[in-house]
Amino acid sequence: MSNLIADLRRFIRDVPDWPKKGILFRDITPLLGEPEAFSAAVDALCSDFRDKSIDYVAAVEARGFIFGAAVAERLSAGFVPIRKKGKLPSATESITYELEYGTDTLEVHNDAIDKGSNVLMVDDLLATGGTMAAACQLIEKIGGKIAGITFLIELGELGGRGKISRYKIVTVLKY
Repeated sequence: MSNLIADLRRFIRDVPDWPKKGILFRDITPLLGEPEAFSAAVDALCSDFRDKSIDYVAAVEARGFIFGAAVAERLSAGFVPIRKKGKLPSATESITYELEYGTDTLEVHNDAIDKGSNVLMVDDLLATGGTMAAACQLIEKIGGKIAGITFLIELGELGGRGKISRYKIVTVLKY
């Protein structure tokens, strides 16, 4: 696994001072542009969940969709999009959660999963954990059981793991 991690790190570009001064942004677009690296990243995201009877994979827009849909396909599971308020066309359940400066709202279709289904949560990045915590609560609100959460990148210094520590958490790359 250490070779894989070293190889994948080569495809994560550091962008200083973006989106604002003092932030070091971890850009995944070089990884997405390399088919073998992208495939290896998806395999790594799936690795701890292949034998967990995953029924659905859920992810929050936008970068989460990229990895979530690919993981769902690899695990032969359905894909559940979790979107910002007002973006889904049918009846939804919603949750409003705190951000560093203000609040945001996520929504999912009421009928996105069968009650009692095992759901794997996927995202590209674990930072402060607020969005993923809200997404997990939303899936549980519509009857899903969180089988685990998997991230490509974890920014450990931001402490996001603490907000979702009651779940199994797997990260591929830690910074």
